[in-house]
Amino acid sequence: MPRAAGRGPRPTRPAGGDPRPTREELAAAAGRTIPDVIAPGLAVLFVGINPGLWSAATGRHFARPGNRFWPALHRGGFTPRLLRPSEQDELPGYGLGITNMVARASARADELTAVELVEGARILADKVRRYRPAWVAVVGVTAYRVGFARPKAGFGPQPEPLGGARLWVLPNPSGLNAHYTPETLGAAFAELRAVTG
Repeated sequence: MPRAAGRGPRPTRPAGGDPRPTREELAAAAGRTIPDVIAPGLAVLFVGINPGLWSAATGRHFARPGNRFWPALHRGGFTPRLLRPSEQDELPGYGLGITNMVARASARADELTAVELVEGARILADKVRRYRPAWVAVVGVTAYRVGFARPKAGFGPQPEPLGGARLWVLPNPSGLNAHYTPETLGAAFAELRAVTG
């Protein structure tokens, strides 16, 4: 059935059934925020750098096709099956949550300023004190280094706690991070899983 004039294209559905935002919806998503997936006492609170436009347009964390967060979470042993971004609200049932260092959406993480990352780290510390996860896992070493003034920080466990939680840094799961394959990214997540019980 043809679409009425002026209504625009019908959103397509990529594999997995989640709707694909239109170009206009993606452009309009810049600067938006999305709600955290969080609850008190989680085993691990994963911290993205900031929402991408796809995530902001859909309201789902790590939503862009090609982002490897969800496969890495499963390969790492955190979930019994591969979840889709549309199933993010199941995470607290596994003792997991998601938030971001910087709340505003952008096309690329490198659009963020150092001031935003430092302020985001402060807000994150307050959030961690309030929700008290056992572990905080920042997915993106560069954002961690800037936001927490730790220029030499590496991947893995960090010596200092954050708001009472133990702290771990994981590689950025973005498809733009060519340094990690899906397998090595899953292995990095599995290292964290091994210490979180």
